[in-house]
Amino acid sequence: MEFCPTCAMLLQIEPANSGRKLRLFCPTCPYVCPIENKIVKKEHLVKKELEPIFSGSDAMKFAPKTGTTCPRCHHGEAYFRQMQIRSADEPMTTFYMCCNEGCQFEWRDD
Repeated sequence: MEFCPTCAMLLQIEPANSGRKLRLFCPTCPYVCPIENKIVKKEHLVKKELEPIFSGSDAMKFAPKTGTTCPRCHHGEAYFRQMQIRSADEPMTTFYMCCNEGCQFEWRDD
């Protein structure tokens, strides 16, 4: 993004036509800036680290259990935690973790 040096408005791009080069112009004042070189800006994105819903085995020591079926191993009991992840007028999201020590599959119920 480029801004006008005289009035600080966001500059707009005027396409090249009839022999005129590509240029930036201000929509409020007569400022015009011809584009001589190709404008390129590369920025590497850093992926956000995903934090597990149930962090660590000790976190589940005091979590409540409920009678629900694990979709992976079909165990009949799971730990659960509810969080409001959308707007306030939407229902809470329930996150589950299988109680089976060999499975510990995590899923959610919207």
